[in-house]
Amino acid sequence: MVNTLFLPELREMLAEQNRAELEEFCTTLNPGRTAEFMEGLSNEEAWEVLQYAEPSRRSEIFGYFNEERQLEMLRDHDPSQVAALVEEIPADDRVDLIQELSDERVQEILPLLPVQDRRNIQRLRSYQGETAGGLMTTEVAKLGEKLSAREALDELGRQASQLETIYYLYVVDEDDSLRGIVSTRQLVSSLAHPELTLGDMMETDVVVANVTEDQESVAHKVERFNLLAIPVVDASRRLLGIITHDDVIDVVREELTEDAQRIAAVAPLEDDFLRIGLLTLSWKRGIWLTILFFAALLTAFALRHYEEELQQFVWLVWFIPLIISAGGNSGSQSATLVITAMTSGQVKFRDWHRVLIRESVVSLLLGSFLALIGFAVAIFVAPSVRDALVIPITLLAVIVCGCLCGATLPIVFKRAGLDPALMSNPFVAGIVDILGIVIYINVGRVLLG
Repeated sequence: MVNTLFLPELREMLAEQNRAELEEFCTTLNPGRTAEFMEGLSNEEAWEVLQYAEPSRRSEIFGYFNEERQLEMLRDHDPSQVAALVEEIPADDRVDLIQELSDERVQEILPLLPVQDRRNIQRLRSYQGETAGGLMTTEVAKLGEKLSAREALDELGRQASQLETIYYLYVVDEDDSLRGIVSTRQLVSSLAHPELTLGDMMETDVVVANVTEDQESVAHKVERFNLLAIPVVDASRRLLGIITHDDVIDVVREELTEDAQRIAAVAPLEDDFLRIGLLTLSWKRGIWLTILFFAALLTAFALRHYEEELQQFVWLVWFIPLIISAGGNSGSQSATLVITAMTSGQVKFRDWHRVLIRESVVSLLLGSFLALIGFAVAIFVAPSVRDALVIPITLLAVIVCGCLCGATLPIVFKRAGLDPALMSNPFVAGIVDILGIVIYINVGRVLLG
């Protein structure tokens, strides 16, 4: 949202190059509020304002701009100024931004960075984006286990300006192998006992993420153990970095968005909805629409196969939309509930029998209720009460079938190593539509002769 409160004053200060007031503007407010007041400025104007802030403050304000604006600024401005800004951005965030720049632009910026930062960026870029290595920051508090509490605080004070967080302190040996963890609270509390070392107070049972571990698995660990940060190690348990809770929140949001898109039968979008190319968007939606189109053709072929029965009992045709929508909707409900429960970790594969029992009971209750309504309507349409029984019996059978299909298929996909969200609502509805037609006509055959 553009806040126009300071825009005229900011533009006036820029026109006059009023250094004192621009520096005060950059330092007085919270960085997020400062960025908000700059939303109405052009990229050129915003970049000029940033140059009046201290390097660390500049990166904080810059971090509150949306990603599109950040990338435009990094692409368009002087490489030396960009490098000075990139140097101050947290390691994980700057790698994410650099990954989005062209190779030519990256080659202009990297040589202007300090050697240590340049090597750090190149190392982090080597990890795949959706792994723990791609998420982690290397700005982590590493301390030796022989340090006392006072010595650890002194060392932490020397490192603090280079660290993203100091919620946890990681105890390592000479080879950077992770030995244990000490919280900042533990460290401060132990100041009354100067004889204690970090080795004495550290917890050795540390929850870690492997550098190649999938980001979704890392997010589940952070959620399960209620962590503010999780250390990332390699196969030798050497501490490489940490993943903080704010990055985990981004992962959870990303995974939920992907699942929601898959449930709606859309291939996950790699970019924002308003930024993605129209051809790309059409392709990602068209893949599943084409599959669902052919599934609908199977429904048409099923109807054609039963053409003789439908011509003989024309009144049955009137209830076809009711039958297939009841089955499809019930299947979509079950699929959505099971997929979200599996995504959040509430349901595992070993729970399949409990899921099926619960869905069986619920589907019978729902089917019976809707069957009564359907029967009440069918009495006034069907030639006789006996003929009207086709509708409630079919509704009960189709709803039970829909619920069981919707609950079972995501579990089967998960067992096969696939994302259960691939078994999207439209896909389940398409399958149940075909089954609904088959059930409907065969119930009619039995009852109507």
